[in-house]
Amino acid sequence: MQALYKALHKNPIVFVARDLERAFGLAGAPRFHIITNATPFAKTAASNLPNIHLIVNKSLLSTLDLLGHKTTQSILVKLKQPKILVFKNTTQIEKICRAHNWTLLNPPAELANQVEEKISQIKWLGPLTKYLPPHKIVLGKGLSWPLVIPAKAGIRTVGSPIRSGMTSKKFIAQFNRAHTGSGTALIKSKKQTREIANQFPNRPIRVTKYISGPAFTVNAVVWGPPTGEASKNVLTGNISYQITGLPPFTSSQFATIGNDWKLPNKLLTTKQTNQIKKIATAVGKKLAKHNWRGLFGIDVMLETKTGKIYLIEINARQPASTTYESQLQQLVISTEPAGRANDKLITTFEAHLAAVLGLPYKNQKIIPIKNGSQIIMRVPENVGSRSPKATWILPRQKALVKKLEPNKFNVVYYNNTKPGEDWLRIQARAGIMQTPGVFSALGKIITKIIKAQ
Repeated sequence: MQALYKALHKNPIVFVARDLERAFGLAGAPRFHIITNATPFAKTAASNLPNIHLIVNKSLLSTLDLLGHKTTQSILVKLKQPKILVFKNTTQIEKICRAHNWTLLNPPAELANQVEEKISQIKWLGPLTKYLPPHKIVLGKGLSWPLVIPAKAGIRTVGSPIRSGMTSKKFIAQFNRAHTGSGTALIKSKKQTREIANQFPNRPIRVTKYISGPAFTVNAVVWGPPTGEASKNVLTGNISYQITGLPPFTSSQFATIGNDWKLPNKLLTTKQTNQIKKIATAVGKKLAKHNWRGLFGIDVMLETKTGKIYLIEINARQPASTTYESQLQQLVISTEPAGRANDKLITTFEAHLAAVLGLPYKNQKIIPIKNGSQIIMRVPENVGSRSPKATWILPRQKALVKKLEPNKFNVVYYNNTKPGEDWLRIQARAGIMQTPGVFSALGKIITKIIKAQ
């Protein structure tokens, strides 16, 4: 997209990120700079890319700490106050940007929190709660088993009467803040409800009908203000099957651990695909009315029994799968005869940058992909019993990378040592899932290598 690169020439962007991989969607582009930690992976990946600036520190710096680092501030001065972009905005990041008079391109953190958090999200969605599974909000002390849940989704508040409901012995309970599966519990017994009631008697909890079926993710971009044809300003990316809770990659049942862009073509009907895009567009229009610009994502579930699609999560930020989706899109477009001559076809990350820069939308389309996958190996739970952690975890990580890369997997590795955090991100140009929860032959190669260590 020539307009984007012309805009970057006039006004460079600096993406500040704790992990290089988050900002790698346009790495190497002129006047697109990245400031990140000098990890072993970053040093290797950035070796021939002068616009990637690595900050050396004894421990990993957060995005906020990177912004406050003297080296970062020196770089920004030399670049003559470029525009700043971060992976996930916070009020603290907004504060430091205001203090230095830096232009932050991300949408407001307060709005993002309102949209993402499980309790405030209900009110924000308003009529769009019809896309959620049947649910209600209760205080911890009001949690019981079995539980009566509204028969249909709708706006529910604490203590509101239920005129038509279903009694459920199996349901989902979520606290206000839940990320990649943390803060989410599957309730199947009275003992579980009593434990929550005793520990969090006055904390609001969102309880939801348990939906049995596969989950999917789609990244989308709000580009420009709402118009009479606002749907044109919400670009939906490629639907991926959401890989969740599979050992040996995680021990958490609800932890999101990857994406497969091939499997949805086998699992979803045209009607279901259109419904997912319809939900994403509706959420995007709602965001547009609050002056949101740029990326967001939704997670949905397909109820196997009924074939119905339910909205289960909104990521009011750049979703983690954006980078690899954009890299797969670059591969697709590079193999086409016309290459990038078609200026209307753009990657998801390019659309994000164009949107946050306020460039005019001129009927661009996000590049479709039909293949590719990635899976995340999270830091094992038993690493906490190792002392010191680094003497066990880093050599094991290096050994895994050495075995995975010759099998034509691209591996992103992280310096994290806290159980549950990203440790390895293993990427393939083909799908790794045969069916929901079942690996293909390619996926089994990865699993075998992981289990052997």
